[in-house]
Order: sequence, then C-alpha cells, then structure tokens
Amino acid sequence: MKIQIINGPNLNLLGVREQSIYGKDNFDTYLQTLKDKFSILELDYFQSNVEGELINKLHETGFTYDGIILNAGGYTHTSVAIADAIAAITTPVVEVHISNIYSREEYRHISLTGKNCKGVLTGFGLDGYRLAIESFLQ
Repeated sequence: MKIQIINGPNLNLLGVREQSIYGKDNFDTYLQTLKDKFSILELDYFQSNVEGELINKLHETGFTYDGIILNAGGYTHTSVAIADAIAAITTPVVEVHISNIYSREEYRHISLTGKNCKGVLTGFGLDGYRLAIESFLQ
C-alpha cells in the first residue's frame, strides 16, 4: 500500500514555529516514527509552501496511490484550486490539521478542501497523521 503525505505552507517549520500550537517535534523525526510503525507501507512525503506545487503533487499521486494525507495549512481556508484538485482525483484524501482549527481564529473554522476529502482530523497534534494512516488500513 502506498500513501502520500502532503504538507503545505509553513509546515517545514514544525518544531520551531509557534510551539504552543504545533508542538516541539519536527516533521522529519515524526515521519521516521511513522515509517518504523508502518514498515509494511510505502510512505512518501512532500512539503511545499507553493499552492501550485501542492496541486501538482495531488495530480501526480491522485490516480496511483492508495491514500493521500493532506495538511494544506493556511490554504485549507482559501484555496478553491486545491479543493478542485482533490475533487478531480480518484485516490481518497484525508485532511489533517495538527491544531484544532475550530478553537482558533474564526477564519480557520472554514475548510474549503475538507468537503472533497474522505475525512478530516483536527486537533490531535502530529498523531493525526497516524490516525489518517489507520483510516486507510481499515
């Protein structure tokens, strides 16, 4: 089984930025934990701060992978184009947010991308990625 993890803008700064919201762990370390735990899976990772690159990765993997885990960061609340890309592909997508978007600023309460996803996980910290993987295994 092949699962693509796609992280959007500013998630390259995990472990450094706003630790009270996003925690102290960087994603590369956590990714290795996931790969160790789910060694039977092929877990691929992509991160970009550029909207078009996220769309290109969805198109590239959205017909051949078994699942996509997407944390579109701030684009979750603004990108019709990413929402359309999710709708256009056949691979199921689970949207993940490290923080609880509903306990934050009002504009973060709206997910344009979530309606086209298999499900949305929000507020479980980095563990949301593990939960998303498990949803594909069921």
